[in-house]
Amino acid sequence: METRALGRSDIQITPILLGTWQAGKRMWVGIEDEESIHAIRAAVDAGITTIDTAEVYGDGHSERIIAKALNGIPRDRVVLATKVFANHLKADQVRQACDRSLSNLHTDYIDLYQIHWPAGSFKSEVVPIEETMSALNQLQAAGKIRAIGVSNFSRPQLEEAAQYGRIESLQPPYSLFWRHVEQDAMPYCMEQQISILAYSPWPRDYSPASSAPAMNLRKGIIVLKISFFRGKTTNAPRLPWTNYGPSPIATTVPWPS
Repeated sequence: METRALGRSDIQITPILLGTWQAGKRMWVGIEDEESIHAIRAAVDAGITTIDTAEVYGDGHSERIIAKALNGIPRDRVVLATKVFANHLKADQVRQACDRSLSNLHTDYIDLYQIHWPAGSFKSEVVPIEETMSALNQLQAAGKIRAIGVSNFSRPQLEEAAQYGRIESLQPPYSLFWRHVEQDAMPYCMEQQISILAYSPWPRDYSPASSAPAMNLRKGIIVLKISFFRGKTTNAPRLPWTNYGPSPIATTVPWPS
């Protein structure tokens, strides 16, 4: 599968990413570890080498499952992206969270380390973004992370974070029904060459087989994140091999039984 640059970095990501929230098992039903491992390995075998997770996905369980799935696969064959949650955004918490994720993933570096939600989300402590970004810059300088990204940030929040360090990606919800990012952060991302890693591009129970997405996908900045999951409350649509042109894009679909 072809690869594309993540932001302005030298990291090459596949135009389809694998999301692994469901592998954490918490908040999901019918998820078995062996099936998660099989799905991750199948994705890598199919050429999807960029895998996204987060410390909050099952309190690190998703990260540990990824490590098991990738056992024996050369580290430089995959790009690992994970996230620090909103309750760990003080400088010492960021560093500790990163070390936990490194341990969970059985790796000595994380390719893309993202702020999962802005400080203050979910009643978390409001931490100045300058403090959080300072810690992330230190981790990058130490070689523990290669690039910094954010998730669920508005344009003003993204612009503020960018004052304190280079942001390579934004991960927002983006679908036919959730299009706020088009009027909010997307123009800024285009100006600054920040990749957009779109999550939930297909709402649950929506099948892409019936109609092609009509989103105005902008050239070169969007990547679809595909979460392969098997749940009791959703159908399993076919994989979307629609040609979106040169734009990298990421989408969320269930994995088949």
